[in-house]
Amino acid sequence: MGSQIFLSELFGTAMLIVLGCGVVANVALAKTKGNNGGFLMVNFGWGLGVFAGVYVAFASGAHLNPAVTLGLLASGGDLFPGNTDLGLDPVPGTVGNAVLYIVAQLVGAFIGAVICWLAYKKHFDAEPDPAAKLGVFSTGPAIRSYGWNVVTEVIATFVLVFVVILFGRTPSGLGPLAVALLVVGIGASLGGPTGYAINPARDLGPRIAHAVLPIKGKGSSDWSYSWVPVVGPIIGGVVAGLVATAMQGALGL
Repeated sequence: MGSQIFLSELFGTAMLIVLGCGVVANVALAKTKGNNGGFLMVNFGWGLGVFAGVYVAFASGAHLNPAVTLGLLASGGDLFPGNTDLGLDPVPGTVGNAVLYIVAQLVGAFIGAVICWLAYKKHFDAEPDPAAKLGVFSTGPAIRSYGWNVVTEVIATFVLVFVVILFGRTPSGLGPLAVALLVVGIGASLGGPTGYAINPARDLGPRIAHAVLPIKGKGSSDWSYSWVPVVGPIIGGVVAGLVATAMQGALGL
């Protein structure tokens, strides 16, 4: 079960980050075909990155996000209900299993960011603005106010995790498409203030990659802000898990 969780989450999160950071690189870096493609293009790119990552990580339930893992842990159920058709066992909601998910997600996010850098290596070299380079890897606020930036990330991540948990109780059958569209909607509606990390691994793994990779003229990795897209999503995910459980109990679901 351990290798099932680790490899599934690692490859799924890596795919998410390759496509997510990739669309930011395409929009933000100099001399790309998609330069200045706009924020909505970024929203759809991240949504499709989630779509691909969820399919890749089917064997673990495709959390791809420590906030989702911690939200499910807080909800008191299994981290993955299993799939009898594919012969996949349920993953119990234990702290040990949650840690395994989160480690795999962080490693996968780091690897995905490195692959994105390789794909856009010449464009990183041609880009004169260090902030544009950092923006490919990690989020940053439009207006820096740490407390309010945390509030934004809490709200956006609450929406993500709350709706994802409730998806599991509905018969829509949309699966990865539903989650992808949810991420597009969150980006379009709540992404303006902070760039909507909504995922500690999505921000921290690539930020570490930015710090260690030999990126020409990269500048600072902005570690003073780095705690916001970790703490905010964790709070939002845990609160969403608790509220979703309370709501389901009240409705008798």
